Amino acid sequence: MKLNKILLPITILFFIAGTVSCESYLDKEEDLPMSFPKIWEKRATIEQALSNVWGYMTSPDEMVDGHPFIGASDEGSATYDRAYRLINFGTWNPSNVPYQKWAQYYRGIREATIFMQNAPDAPAADLEDVEREQWPVEARFARAYYYYQLVQLYGPVMILGDELLDFNLSIEELQRPRNSMEECVEFIISELRECEKHLPVEQTPQYYGKPTKGACKAIISELTLFYARPLFNGNKLYANIRNKDGKELFPGIANVDMDRWKAAAAAAKEIIDMNEYELYKVESNGEIDPLKSYQGVFLELWNNELIWARYKGGYYARVHTTPRIAGGVAYGGVSPTQQQVDTYAMSNGIYPITDYNPDGTPIIDSRSGYDEDGFTNFEHPLDKGGAKRTYNMYLNREPRFYATVLWSGCKLPYTGSSAIVNFGFNGNSGGGISHDYPKPGYMVRKWTDPALNTSGGQWGNMTWPIFRYAEILLNYVEALNEYDPSHGDILKYLNQIRERAGVPNIEDVYPEAVGNQELMRELIRRERRVELSFENKRFFDTRTWMIAEEVDGGPMWGMNTSSSAPSPNASTTPEAFWERTVFETRVFEPKHYLYPIHQRELDRNELITQNYGW
Repeated sequence: MKLNKILLPITILFFIAGTVSCESYLDKEEDLPMSFPKIWEKRATIEQALSNVWGYMTSPDEMVDGHPFIGASDEGSATYDRAYRLINFGTWNPSNVPYQKWAQYYRGIREATIFMQNAPDAPAADLEDVEREQWPVEARFARAYYYYQLVQLYGPVMILGDELLDFNLSIEELQRPRNSMEECVEFIISELRECEKHLPVEQTPQYYGKPTKGACKAIISELTLFYARPLFNGNKLYANIRNKDGKELFPGIANVDMDRWKAAAAAAKEIIDMNEYELYKVESNGEIDPLKSYQGVFLELWNNELIWARYKGGYYARVHTTPRIAGGVAYGGVSPTQQQVDTYAMSNGIYPITDYNPDGTPIIDSRSGYDEDGFTNFEHPLDKGGAKRTYNMYLNREPRFYATVLWSGCKLPYTGSSAIVNFGFNGNSGGGISHDYPKPGYMVRKWTDPALNTSGGQWGNMTWPIFRYAEILLNYVEALNEYDPSHGDILKYLNQIRERAGVPNIEDVYPEAVGNQELMRELIRRERRVELSFENKRFFDTRTWMIAEEVDGGPMWGMNTSSSAPSPNASTTPEAFWERTVFETRVFEPKHYLYPIHQRELDRNELITQNYGW
């Protein structure tokens, strides 16, 4: 098996950066812990400086404290009192921006540029020629990635290029306007294309953590896809957003540009045609085991589906998705919403819930065999150990459901455990006893390693996927469907994902969708929501598709975790629990599609134009 993983360095040292404490990219540097010239005299300090360039990255697994991409998405809920609640309830503003990244990423951009300009000619005698050539390219890759992260959140931003601002200048001389969205996209792509020329296709194990050609292409794939979607392509909301000199920040946005969809399809196809990546599969008796295959993507550290991942200790992701009944340290408050649970198909490949009535009750596709009435003895396909009383809602669902969702009444998903999880009020992992419980009455199982004894402090390691091959296939078929809905590759690559997932081909279940752009669009979006769940994708998908006003605002549903009829005992879920219940009502307004630029930045840089509605 080829090994093409991209694992970002996790060593964060601050040799170059007194900037860690800076509040703005306009702030002056503090005194350096080491004189600047000495950094470049030894290979060790140069390598530490490169690690520092990556130190401004937001860790993707920090779903509670680092970013809002799960807690403020319609796929998930995080029970804690953190800043994503401001987003969910619409109480944020330019003076109080949760998880704002503007200054953080500009500091990373500055550090990358410093490295690029100094490492090639560093006097260090022990720096090898290949390192002298490649390390600046890796810093350039990091810089492009930080710009991309800014564009995801804020739309068009300031492109500084190779300019290092002279902090001896006045504040007025340091001010810069935002570039247009078109200029930002072109700059990021051009930077990554340059990086591609000098980065390897594959990496040997001692160089895990380094960018590759595939990583460059993956960022371009997602960027071009987002640029083709409705938020930046035909969205009249931003038509009049201009810099103070009159320059349009979203030029031509009022008209849909179909060539952007073609560019997005081509960018994804480049990765497919590399033949370097594949869907991770586990076979049993010559057939794909869909449960072990999907589960293995996130448990097998070095698998060839990962295009770009971050090697992490498993504590952060797992402590927040481990029920309290597991013992030890277990905060257990990150969970799927009922809307996310409803998204998964049945084992026959049919999506059971087609829509909702005004009172929140589901509209059910009668062909699916789905039922919410009553209970059945059921043995979980991953846990075994005997049948257990199970709400019929969870029967006969597709394999990815069982690998991702932990519901009340399941066995604790650890090898050798016989404990039964109870998310009901006063249950062993529910509310009433502790604030650490999942409000919707479910928990994310996807990151759980059943072989670990977390009660004994065994959290293991993980490779959190930033980009993986399944996403690239979904990028490709989505883009194809928008400009050529009869293209044969749509079924070919969509069915590759479904085959690995253990569900029938899409044309066998929905023959009416073949060549039907609107219906296929909905099916592709459903597939994306299920396949990429809890990987920090849904937050941006609903925004760039411009459906967030519909799905990210309003009632968020779950089971009745606060029923006045408490659990009869710690392990038995009360009957009143099994009722669709609103656990939270969220607010999403048109201005929320893009982050506001912090008021501090506006005050310091008068050339910056604020985003729409803020």
